[in-house]
Formats: sequence, structure tokens, C-alpha cells
Amino acid sequence: ASRGRRPLMSIAEVAELLGVSVRHVRRLVQERRIPFFKWGHLLRFDPDEIETWLQRSHVPASWPSDDLRRRATG
Repeated sequence: ASRGRRPLMSIAEVAELLGVSVRHVRRLVQERRIPFFKWGHLLRFDPDEIETWLQRSHVPASWPSDDLRRRATG
């Protein structure tokens, strides 16, 4: 690995990080929904890209929502 760069992650490591099965990560790869590198049959993942992907995928909570407040007071 070059200076300042973390080593690439295996598919098993990504699955563990995400709390999903390896099969699910393979599906994300097949659907091109997760950033990855492919060398022949090997799949590898850049931890910095995975972190960025997770941040982009984050949907913030909308609590307290206006709809819930209306229901509670209405």
C-alpha cells in the first residue's frame, strides 16, 4: 500500500463491516451499487471509497417530523 493509504478490503471484510452476507455484497457489485476493483476473479474494495459510499447512502432522520407533530396536536 502507498503511504497514507489503507490496504484494500476483501469482500468478506466489507460484508462484516456492513453487517450483511458476502452474497449480498456480491449482489451490490453485480448491480454496480458499491465501488469496487476487479482483477480477474478477485474483488477488492478501497476502505476510503466504502466510507464515502456509506456517507452518501446515509438518509438522515427527519424526527421530529411535521406530520407527527400535526397528528399529536391535531
